[in-house]
Amino acid sequence: MDKPRSVHWEVAQRNLKYIKASPSKRLLFKRHGHMKIEAYSDADYAPSKDDRKSTSGYCTYVRGNLVTWRSKKQTTVARSSAEAEYRAMAHTTSEILWLMYLLKELGFMYDDPVLMHCDNQTAIHIASNLIFHERLNILRSIVTLFVRLS
Repeated sequence: MDKPRSVHWEVAQRNLKYIKASPSKRLLFKRHGHMKIEAYSDADYAPSKDDRKSTSGYCTYVRGNLVTWRSKKQTTVARSSAEAEYRAMAHTTSEILWLMYLLKELGFMYDDPVLMHCDNQTAIHIASNLIFHERLNILRSIVTLFVRLS
């Protein structure tokens, strides 16, 4: 964090108090063996009739331990369920990259491929297809490049 504020300090203190008060709860990461990262991505296409914005969600696991999760309304209106799912995949990819950098910084080497699960076959096809199509012009944004290059 470039410019931490007092609110960040308060959150850090609260987390440390929780850790101190919960010694029996822990995540155990051994240095030996394979570090497996697995993520699940999903989207709810236009659930709100007011603004028609979709909701993205993901959860990530390291060695079977749930370590991060999030659900958030998307900032733009998706034109299809595939686009909403694809944007959710982009957010999940961002979280995976952050998690990989964090593990590397903590001294854990990571070589294995990351497994990302998505339940929309069209979004999976778009993410794995290296050719842009005119019909998918809306997905030519940074979101598309981010998922493919990651």
